[in-house]
Amino acid sequence: MFGDQYSKWVVDRCHVPAACGLSGVMSRDGRPVSGETIIESMRVIHDRGNGLGGGFAGYGIYPAFKDLYAMHIMFEDEAGKAACEELLTENMELQAGEEIPVQPNPGITDPPLLWRYFGVPRGEKLAAGDGAADDFMVRLVMRINTTVPGTFVFSSGKNMGVFKAVGFAEDVGEFYRLPDYEAYTWIGHGRFPTNTPGWWGGAHPFNILDWCVVHNGEISSYGINKRYLEMFGYECTLLTDTEVMAYLFDLLIRRHGLPLELACKVIAAPFWKEIDSDEDTEEAGLYRALRITYASALVNGPFAVIVGHSRGMIGLNDRIKLRPLVAAVKDDLLYVSSEESAIRQICPRPDRVWAPDAGEPVIGELRGDA
Repeated sequence: MFGDQYSKWVVDRCHVPAACGLSGVMSRDGRPVSGETIIESMRVIHDRGNGLGGGFAGYGIYPAFKDLYAMHIMFEDEAGKAACEELLTENMELQAGEEIPVQPNPGITDPPLLWRYFGVPRGEKLAAGDGAADDFMVRLVMRINTTVPGTFVFSSGKNMGVFKAVGFAEDVGEFYRLPDYEAYTWIGHGRFPTNTPGWWGGAHPFNILDWCVVHNGEISSYGINKRYLEMFGYECTLLTDTEVMAYLFDLLIRRHGLPLELACKVIAAPFWKEIDSDEDTEEAGLYRALRITYASALVNGPFAVIVGHSRGMIGLNDRIKLRPLVAAVKDDLLYVSSEESAIRQICPRPDRVWAPDAGEPVIGELRGDA
């Protein structure tokens, strides 16, 4: 019996090349794109997932609350919800709180309580601390995730939101009614968990404040990345290696002020043989300094990621491109995906299609005041 089960396990998993499906689209002019678009892009790469996780993130979806932090929180029970709301009320000026709208879907079962809250940190709380609202919110997210039983904040940025669940991506999108939303950037993920549990909190995207990450691959440096992040107050609680990637982007760019390109060179750093050569160029010196300073932030293992943030979208491969990644442009739209088919499903005739080089980021940014 065990042999039959193992054979089925191999067949189920090995027919999908490199597993996990990724897709992202952004308008560099900041034009609204329907959530139906990203659902259709993910639908065509259905077989890259196995129904154990799917999710999306959209930027620009809450224009009425654009200056407020939008907290998406899942609760196992009412006791956790009550304890969390007490913490939120104590620390934030809340302007709204409601259940996240969903519609029944046969592919999504046993959902937790799903709520969203909009607000800002209380002034007296900021005055008593370091006065930085973003840092305060990171500490609050970590506090909720580590101290309130059965409660997890899965989205905490402004004018954006994460929607994720156990299920296939297209079912997750329809469950959360994504066609009701419009965003200038969408990213999506169909999960194929290999060595971490498939559960609601462990589905992608992973988020902290402005940063959302979807990932195909395996982070073998998870342990050292996790310990490094803990030095700066981040707590990994969602039982999936990708969580460190979202926190690394927040640390490197928001807190340490690195440009996007350099943050990508920290995470997918050039090999020593490329930067520790006899030629003492300024570029080699810069990369050496980054490797020395941020050795524990280097991400090892096969990965392809799409990163969303309020000013754009990034696509990035590991240093030897062990996971597929394709990019395309059409007019003001940038597309990044694990498969060209996911792009052509929503953009049949792109102006340009290319496969980014290993370790070389594709960076899309909003134009001007968009």
